[in-house]
Amino acid sequence: MVASFINNKHLLWRAGFGPGIEQVDNLKDKNIKTILKEVFNEENFSPIVYETPDIEPIEYNDPKATAEQKREIQKVNQKQNNELNLNFLKKFATSNEQLREKMAFFWHGHFATRINNPKFNKQLLNVIREKSLGNFKDFLFEVSRSPAMLSFLNNQQNKKDHPNENFAREVMELFTMGRGNYTEKDIREAARAFTGWGYDKEGNFLERKKQHDEGTKNFLGKTGNFTGDDVLNIILEQKATAEFITTKIYTFFVNEKPDLKIIKNLSENFYQSGYDIKKLMNEIFSSSWFYDKKNIGNRIKSPTELFAGMMRMLPMQIQNPENISVYQKLLGQMLLYPPNVAGWPNGKSWIESSTLMLRLQIPQIWSGLRPMEYSAKEDDDMDMGMKSREALNKSFKNPNIIIDWNKVDKALTNKKAENYLLVNPDSLDMNTVNQFSDQSVKMNIINLMSTPEYQLM
Repeated sequence: MVASFINNKHLLWRAGFGPGIEQVDNLKDKNIKTILKEVFNEENFSPIVYETPDIEPIEYNDPKATAEQKREIQKVNQKQNNELNLNFLKKFATSNEQLREKMAFFWHGHFATRINNPKFNKQLLNVIREKSLGNFKDFLFEVSRSPAMLSFLNNQQNKKDHPNENFAREVMELFTMGRGNYTEKDIREAARAFTGWGYDKEGNFLERKKQHDEGTKNFLGKTGNFTGDDVLNIILEQKATAEFITTKIYTFFVNEKPDLKIIKNLSENFYQSGYDIKKLMNEIFSSSWFYDKKNIGNRIKSPTELFAGMMRMLPMQIQNPENISVYQKLLGQMLLYPPNVAGWPNGKSWIESSTLMLRLQIPQIWSGLRPMEYSAKEDDDMDMGMKSREALNKSFKNPNIIIDWNKVDKALTNKKAENYLLVNPDSLDMNTVNQFSDQSVKMNIINLMSTPEYQLM
C-alpha cells in the first residue's frame, strides 16, 4: 500500500503538476493504471488566448510610427504577453489534461523562443500544446514554420545571396540530433536549403521562391536540390534524432542521470513508431523501472512546477494575477522568456542562496503571513521597455491571494498532510515541522510547503 501510494504521487508529479486537492480522497487507494489513464486524458483542445485587444496594425519599427505610438505598442504587447504567460500557467494548475500540459511545458523549453510579438507567441504556444503528445515529425515541421521560431532564429534574413546559418544550426543542435552528429558543412548546406523560409506581417508562413537557393546541396551524406522540407525529412531519418529526443525526455521526466541501456531501447521503439510521442510517454510511465527508488523524489522542482503544484493543492483566487510574473522573474523562470535558445537548465541550477530562501518563503507570502521582501531587477527585454517595475514590486508587499482553506481543511482533516504534499515523506523530520505549527491543517500545510523536502518531486 505504501509503495503504491508513493508511485501514484510520483506519476502525478512527473506526468503532471502534482495531485490536485480534489484527488486527495482516493489517491492512496487508486490503482496506478487508473491514474495512468487519467493523466493521459484528452479533451477537446482549447487554445490559450489573450483578452487585451490588438491596436491599429502598425509595426514597432515602422519609420512612420511616432514615439507615442511605439510606447502604446509596447504597452499592449506587454499586456498580451503577460496574459499568455498567466493563462499558460493556469492551464498547468487547473487542466484535467495534465500530461498534455506537462509535455507542453517540456516542449516550451525545448523549442525555446524569446520574442515580443504576442500574436506569434500565442500561435507557437498553442502549437506546442496541441501537438505535445502527437507525432514528432508533424510537430517539428509546424514549429519550424512558425513565425516565432523563424523570427527568433533570424531565418527571415536567410536569403540565397546571404545565407544565415542560425536557424539551420539550432534545428540540428538543439531541436533534433544534438552535437556530434553533423558537420559545419552540413550546417552551411542546410542553411542554403532553408533560404527563403519566412513569414508575412500576420505570421503566415511564406516560401519566398526568389530568395531560395536552387543549387545542389550535400547534406548528411545525401546530394540533391534540397528544400527546407527535405532537410527536415533527412534529419528525421537519422536514428540520432530519436535518441537525442528520447534522452532529453528521459532526463526531464525520469532522472537527470541517463540510463543508456533504457534510453537505447526507448529511442529504438520511438524511431520504429514513426516518432509517436504519446506511445513513448506511455512506455516510460508504464515501465517498472520508472518507479525504481532511484527515480523517485530526485528532481528539484522548477519554479513553474513549484507554483503550479501549490495552486493545485491550494485552491486560490489571485486578485492581481499579473503580479505572479514577478515571482517567475525572481526565481529565474518566466514563461515566454527562456534565457536563450537552449531553454532553461534543470536540477541544481534552480537552487542558489537567494532563490532558495524565496522558494521556502512563498507559501507564507502567498498565505499573507509575511511580506514580500524581494524586488525584481529590470530586464528591458522582459519588461519590453516599460519602466513600471517599481510600482509592480511595491504592490507585491501584500499579495492579494485568497486561499479556500475550508476546502483544504475538509480534504485533509484526519489525514497526514505530509503524505499528500511530499512524494517521499520519510525524508522529513516531522518533529521540526510540528514545533512551528499550531496543529491546524492550514499551518501544517504552510510549514510543509516551506521545507526543502517540498522542493523535490
